[in-house]
Amino acid sequence: MTSARLSTLATLRDRLERIGAQGDALRPRRVSLGHAEADAALQGGLAVGAVHEVFAEAGRQSAAATGFVAGLAGRIAPRRPLLWIRQDFCEREAGALSMSGLAELGLDPRCLVTVCTADVEATLRASADALACDALGAVVLEVWGETQKLDLVASRKLTLAAQASGVTALLLRIAATPNPSTAETRWIVRAAHSPPSASWAAWGTPLFDAELVRNRHGLSGRWIMEWKCDERLFTEPAADSQPLAATSAHRPHQARTKLRSAG
Repeated sequence: MTSARLSTLATLRDRLERIGAQGDALRPRRVSLGHAEADAALQGGLAVGAVHEVFAEAGRQSAAATGFVAGLAGRIAPRRPLLWIRQDFCEREAGALSMSGLAELGLDPRCLVTVCTADVEATLRASADALACDALGAVVLEVWGETQKLDLVASRKLTLAAQASGVTALLLRIAATPNPSTAETRWIVRAAHSPPSASWAAWGTPLFDAELVRNRHGLSGRWIMEWKCDERLFTEPAADSQPLAATSAHRPHQARTKLRSAG
């Protein structure tokens, strides 16, 4: 009886180990963003090999969202090729991507390949082909305006392609309303006030008002996230980003006050 119980116990342990191994295999790898509260809500960071959506209004918010997506791509695949697929209307409305601007954000322009497509259908076809290539680090799909082509079926196809290859898809939607999708996360990004960090600086570090409105495996939230270009990570902004004036080394009025009180 004892040997039978031990055999049954060993069998159960073996099954539990197999279940645990399968669970680890199915659990997506995550990359920390650097922002403590956002990473906690994301249960450790942004899931790799998944689809993430970033929405923004037209105008200056589109520029902020583009910078935010560039930061996400920089965290996910800092030294791997990045394919950026843009609907041609995006380039007519917002202009071409600036390689010098991406370099200032900390990205290597030599790792970036841009593709301009005629419409949403061509964008989806190019994205499906790109996500099948596991040599890429990430694929950005940039689409402008409302469209019925990016429905739940199209989102599901992108998700399956990303899961199969392990390549992350970043869907950038400008001037559009969120629709039902299979995306892992959905963000709404706005520009945040970025005061200069020093008197000689032309502008301060990029600050984003990032609202996580959908998180399939965690909490949502809204944070002001500062992008550190040199470290290539998001952080909490400093409590006081303005530099403090240095204390004067020579204060003759205080010296005269001390002399009067001594006399």
